[in-house]
Amino acid sequence: MAKHTVTFIPGDGIGPEVSDAAKRCVLATGVDIYFEEVHAGADILEKTGTLLPGSVLESIKKNKVAIKGPITTPVGSGFRSVNVALRKANDLYACVRPCKTYKGVQTKYDNIDLVIVRENTEDLYAGIEFELDKPETLDLISKIEAMSGAKIRKDSGISIKPISVTGTRRIVKYAFEYAIKHGRKKVTAVHKANIMKFSDGLFLSVAREVAKEYEGEVEFEDKIVDNMCMQLVQRPQNFDVLVLPNLYGDIISDLCAGLIGGLGVAPGANIGEEIALFEATHGSAPKYKGKNQMNPCAMIFSAVLMLDYLKEEKAAQLLEQATAEIIAEGKSVTYDFKSDRNDSSIVGTKEMADAIIERIKQLKSA
Repeated sequence: MAKHTVTFIPGDGIGPEVSDAAKRCVLATGVDIYFEEVHAGADILEKTGTLLPGSVLESIKKNKVAIKGPITTPVGSGFRSVNVALRKANDLYACVRPCKTYKGVQTKYDNIDLVIVRENTEDLYAGIEFELDKPETLDLISKIEAMSGAKIRKDSGISIKPISVTGTRRIVKYAFEYAIKHGRKKVTAVHKANIMKFSDGLFLSVAREVAKEYEGEVEFEDKIVDNMCMQLVQRPQNFDVLVLPNLYGDIISDLCAGLIGGLGVAPGANIGEEIALFEATHGSAPKYKGKNQMNPCAMIFSAVLMLDYLKEEKAAQLLEQATAEIIAEGKSVTYDFKSDRNDSSIVGTKEMADAIIERIKQLKSA
């Protein structure tokens, strides 16, 4: 029996290609792991009538650890997102997205090593919405006006922004504990408390309370979100671990991915009390499905995070080093790593994974 059994969700679009690349690279490290494959997303919808079959949730709850390829979110349908559904079903409250520069990636910045810790269950992404012209929406508008005196146009749709002491405390504590475990020096809480006094204001006040528990161990500061965006563009090296409510975390993590060269090198982890789900932060890019062109590194770096979570630190370091070396060499890489997209040396998804696997073998035998 394998030491680790991990739920493996290939995804749809380019998902199966980049997921398979990551799986092969993990196995090449020699870690004792079995991938239990289950399917979710557009490719399984016709067969099962759902984007997220119950068998997927059952496998995740049994194995406690999962890695998932990109999955398409239908536009304009009632189903919000498989990604959001998986996070909510398993209370994966911490979304962790490291953003690190690697030599060989096309970017204007150097020496960036940031970690985004995003609250994953509350805020405007909680999905508490009231649709235009529905009776319950008009009733809510009337009640809000009666309670607060605020005037809301009758032709409004409404989204509710809950931020709790419980949700904030656990995400901020997670950020500090992550900082300590990984030798980080500073946690920055990001908010808009100057405007949203009772939601973002609560987030900030609880973050400050939690920070007192870590005085002398980890530095703490807070930044208003719009100012944070400017400072990240101007001086990203000034920051270390950022902890944010859900919406700002989503936006800022993409901004930081842009600093390091794009979503193609941006991994992600969704962590709960007992369950963890690892995934690339980029989308499923259906138009590239089956073309063997896409960069697998975001999935591979997500697998690095998974190995670290499984306490397979040596395998994690080996996989990251091998991948970083192949990127730096710039030979066996996909088109997005090249300054000239017509470069004849460009390779496909599978071939880049092959090169990383070969480098893993070389590093192991050195």
